[in-house]
Amino acid sequence: MRVLILTTDTLHHAYFVRELVSQVSRLHVILETTGVTPSFDVAHPFESQRDQYERDVWFKGNEPSVREFAETTICANVNDPDVVEAAKRFSPDITIAFGIRKAEPSLIRAAGPRVVNLHGGDPEFYRGLDSHLWAIYHNDFKNMVTTVHVLNEAFDDGPIIGIRPVALCRDMRLHQLRHRNTESALNLVRVALEELRRTGHIASRPQRQVGRYYSFMPTVLKDICVKRFEKYCARVE
Repeated sequence: MRVLILTTDTLHHAYFVRELVSQVSRLHVILETTGVTPSFDVAHPFESQRDQYERDVWFKGNEPSVREFAETTICANVNDPDVVEAAKRFSPDITIAFGIRKAEPSLIRAAGPRVVNLHGGDPEFYRGLDSHLWAIYHNDFKNMVTTVHVLNEAFDDGPIIGIRPVALCRDMRLHQLRHRNTESALNLVRVALEELRRTGHIASRPQRQVGRYYSFMPTVLKDICVKRFEKYCARVE
């Protein structure tokens, strides 16, 4: 099976690629090096804690690049014409988008017969960016889930292939959340790939409603999320 991954060079994406590469016959990564940047402050100390936690848990304190684990094409923007041609030449059985900017129709068409997206949250309620943080902000812990859905030309409203809860535990901290979300994403993809191997297709269902679109969460609201997440996890059984 030929798998194409569209992603960026972060710790959780490096882990995802490392774990997946041995399970398919060929895996190629298109690595996007730029992204959309907000006009306001979004950085928060928990993110530095998050990165150190992931280095320790997954990489024994090291910080590898995605390029260390798979054949890679580097680009500034996944929608660049050269990237579209590279995707077409690779001829994937399935393409997985994980943490990229909005894919344009030309890329979606070039990326093969099955193009899916990994979304941290339930797109029927939270589309766009920082979905888990917005759910925490709204004290909506029932929507702490990970979703894999069909990638289409609209934003996060393609048919849903699978949803898996993010495993929260007692006294968990916010800097540990991305680790758990990535594990859920990896499990969802493994299930989808196994179904594709067995049946030649991947089942999906239409979304029942169009979720509200959210953009970047400002730093000041992340302060609130840290407190609400820890308060909730203090009560988890």
